[in-house]
Amino acid sequence: FLALQVRLVMKAYSFIRENVPRVLSSVKDKSSTIPVPRISQYLYFLFAPTLIYRDNYPRNPTIRWGYVATKFAQVLGSLFYAYYIFVRLCIPQFRNSSQEAFNLRGLVLCIFNSILPGVLILFLVFFAFLHCWLNAFAEMLRFADRMFYK
Repeated sequence: FLALQVRLVMKAYSFIRENVPRVLSSVKDKSSTIPVPRISQYLYFLFAPTLIYRDNYPRNPTIRWGYVATKFAQVLGSLFYAYYIFVRLCIPQFRNSSQEAFNLRGLVLCIFNSILPGVLILFLVFFAFLHCWLNAFAEMLRFADRMFYK
């Protein structure tokens, strides 16, 4: 939930930073129309996989539903594989250490034996969320600018 809140705060900051100067300059120039974005633009921005607010984004003409299904299948596959790694490689290390008396050597060995599975799980979470999940939602929103890694 903290990551979701941080994302929403970052999006709100971007929205305010892009729109307040336009509104202030139109008030300063005493323009008859104030450029306030529509609620549909803001809602699209909330769900689009970007942190930079624009009134209009490049859009694809169609949604490739096969691509969306493939990305969601990759998310599920990554989650199952991360669960398998956790159950097979991490839990047995800590289960064995909980049955023994506490010693520093056992704790250090347990931590070092869990480093590689932990890194694999982090890579899987990175792939599942930042690549598959964001690409699936970008495709469903017809969001054409897919430079997530830049």
